[in-house]
Amino acid sequence: MECTKDRLVAYFSMEIALENSMPTYSGGLGVLAGDTIRAAADLRLPMVAVSLLYRKGYFSQRLAEDGTQTEESVEWRVEDFLHEESPRVTIPLEGRRVELRCWRYAAVGVRGYEVPIYFLDADLPSNAPADRALTGTLYGGDPYYRLCQEVILGVGGVRMLRALGHDGLTRYHMNEGHAALLSLELLEAEAAKAGRTTIRAEDIEKVRCKCVFTTHTPVPAGHDRFPMEYLTRAFPSQTDLFDLKDASAADLVKRVLQAEQAFPDLQQAARAGASLNMTYLALSLSKYVNGVAKQHGETSRQMFPGVPIEAITNGVHAGTWTAPAFREIFDRYIPTWREDNYSLRGALGLPPEEVWTAHLIAKHELLEVVRQKTGIKFDPGKFTIGFARRATGYKRADLILADLDRLRQIAKNSGPFQIVYAGKAHPHDAGGKSIIKHIFQAKKALRKAVPVVFLDDYNMDLGGKITAGVDLWLNTPQFPLEASGTSGMKAALNGVPSLSILDGWWSEGHIEGVTGWSIGEARLATPDLVTDNKADAESLYSKLDSVIIPMFYNERYRYLSVMQHAIAINGSFFNTQRMVQQYITDAYMR
Repeated sequence: MECTKDRLVAYFSMEIALENSMPTYSGGLGVLAGDTIRAAADLRLPMVAVSLLYRKGYFSQRLAEDGTQTEESVEWRVEDFLHEESPRVTIPLEGRRVELRCWRYAAVGVRGYEVPIYFLDADLPSNAPADRALTGTLYGGDPYYRLCQEVILGVGGVRMLRALGHDGLTRYHMNEGHAALLSLELLEAEAAKAGRTTIRAEDIEKVRCKCVFTTHTPVPAGHDRFPMEYLTRAFPSQTDLFDLKDASAADLVKRVLQAEQAFPDLQQAARAGASLNMTYLALSLSKYVNGVAKQHGETSRQMFPGVPIEAITNGVHAGTWTAPAFREIFDRYIPTWREDNYSLRGALGLPPEEVWTAHLIAKHELLEVVRQKTGIKFDPGKFTIGFARRATGYKRADLILADLDRLRQIAKNSGPFQIVYAGKAHPHDAGGKSIIKHIFQAKKALRKAVPVVFLDDYNMDLGGKITAGVDLWLNTPQFPLEASGTSGMKAALNGVPSLSILDGWWSEGHIEGVTGWSIGEARLATPDLVTDNKADAESLYSKLDSVIIPMFYNERYRYLSVMQHAIAINGSFFNTQRMVQQYITDAYMR
């Protein structure tokens, strides 16, 4: 299907995960974006997506014997995956004109409909070397480098869509605040239509009606803030872009800068040390704002008081994250599951022995990866726990390792088990790197009592193998810092139940003993909430020792029932098909 001018929704994301060999993502945000676009293609939604082209990707992870992480850049051949488009656009940057091109990838839906994804690229001979490098590395460089990347995504993305002929766009969906500068480009265009060079109230209202914003994290580090000096440095000729005599424009600037006083112009704001909050820019210029789970919506409303924030719980793309063995039995018994994910509720009628056989195939494939990567042969008959997330403090990957003697006792009394880990720490996250080293220390201390492996270079392919191949999915975030979490959704599609803190999506997907199990009880996010790691670890150990492992070994039919309910209840609902349908009705058509 050729690109046409009939696209209605533009989806902007700093990272989009589409293929394992295209390292254009770091983790959950990019994977969600890719799954969203695939679901839009399945639903034949007239959408177009925009991201940046990272020639050096995120990074390849290497782990030493003690768990020390080192990073290597990833080079890949763009031409092997993407088609170069002919239009060129320029953006202003420090008084220079930086030229951009784009590369096209088509996400093809189950009915053959295509959603085009355009990757913006500054690596052109016409640009200075520093400008050519701006689309080199995902989340690399210093904060000013990051701001320049966001200028390319937001300003350059809107200009490229116009150059490609996408003139009928009615909604611009910002996937996190990285894309928020697209709103400034839209504001400038509205002012130009009215014959003005400054932005006023009527421009703000028109742009607000076009924009949708999804916030993904309750962690402050996930919300970009840049010194105003960076913006005036990048756009030296646009310091009087807003008509600050206009009450609406002046109020917008105050909110975005989180300033108590008004400034006569942006240059003065920079001199006063003000900072640009990208999340507040997106919040202030979007008609519809949502968090990515019901609990996250509530947490976000506490973070941004007075801002109407709704919630659309994330999902995963069922066709992508279902292992081949499960696809085969779904195709035989639930033939409409790809077009209608909700039909997976019929998984309760699947022959349990075939579900178990499919699971064993997926488990064998994972354990073969374990053997290839580590040389360690895990026992396919042993209960296997999986944990694969970004390695950072609040996800508490090492919570299960809080008491090694207790783990040895559980293995001795309730039945043997083994643990598969994976996950990258951000290159600048010293805490995340230390967690990986702690896991390696525990692995050595546990030795054969509880075998533990940590698989390096976590990516989409490895993530799919782990979520499908373990017997239990473990998730231990610090409440309420899990925005949504989608790894457990992928596990559920493959009949793998979760043992998780009641945060993010699990607050909605959890039915105790039916779809999985909780760590601790439901709780409220209050200002005086104190995280009790010891209590959470004790709850985790108790469930493993007295409920889950004994059920797996002694009452396999009951464990299989939980597996089938995980598919039927969670797999049928927590998918991007349902999620995108909610965006259509709640956000795009509003």
